[in-house]
Amino acid sequence: MCLIVFAWRPDHAQPLVVAANRDEFHARPSLPLDCWEDAPWIIGGRDLQAGGTWMGVTARGRFAALTNIRAPGQAIGPRSRGELPEQYLRGNLPPADYLAELVERRGDYAGFNLLVGDRRALWYLNSHDGQPQALQPGVYGLSNAGLDTPWPKLRKARAALADALDQAEPERLLALLADAEPAAEHELPQTGVPLEWERRLSSVFIASAEYGTRASTALIRHADGSLDIVERSFGPDGPLNEVRYRQPPRD
Repeated sequence: MCLIVFAWRPDHAQPLVVAANRDEFHARPSLPLDCWEDAPWIIGGRDLQAGGTWMGVTARGRFAALTNIRAPGQAIGPRSRGELPEQYLRGNLPPADYLAELVERRGDYAGFNLLVGDRRALWYLNSHDGQPQALQPGVYGLSNAGLDTPWPKLRKARAALADALDQAEPERLLALLADAEPAAEHELPQTGVPLEWERRLSSVFIASAEYGTRASTALIRHADGSLDIVERSFGPDGPLNEVRYRQPPRD
């Protein structure tokens, strides 16, 4: 997952609204959004190369999402980052306790950002600073640096999400995720990759033959416990399929 914009509003009728693009090499195999066969309470996509997921939820309100940290030359950890959301979603630890435990072993993974939450709290960890943070109500953006690092695509997507919150619905969230316009050259961040890649990675939606946006996901959690998720999958030649998941209100 390489771009996540989200609104956390625990006292609102829509406490959690998420729009996220997963960017990855097209050759890396994965499964689209679904209930997992071996853990049917988890709803999310699944990486078939190393296991784990980039984003998922549970029927009882747990949520986790992951991005990597773009730092060319960083050490590759012995464990896959995709297991971090999976471990949280499979478990029962509160978000704060899970991140407190993870801090001690974060060196097992290449650099990552991790969001974990439930119906009461949403927490964030950047593995480079190792300081778990409880998020206050607000609108946030996360890409491949720190939380709210002002890359052009993050600023654009976060502003579009804020504008959509008056009537948040999956189609509006998916529309903002489809923006393929690259940033102006003078706005490009310098993240240690070649200029051609900086241009390619600067758009909200990335399209290229080898690497690009593989999935766009709109997620809305409602105060009554109901959940709406729409995921659109893409290949190098364009759209592949669309999955819609609806969880009814909980008692």
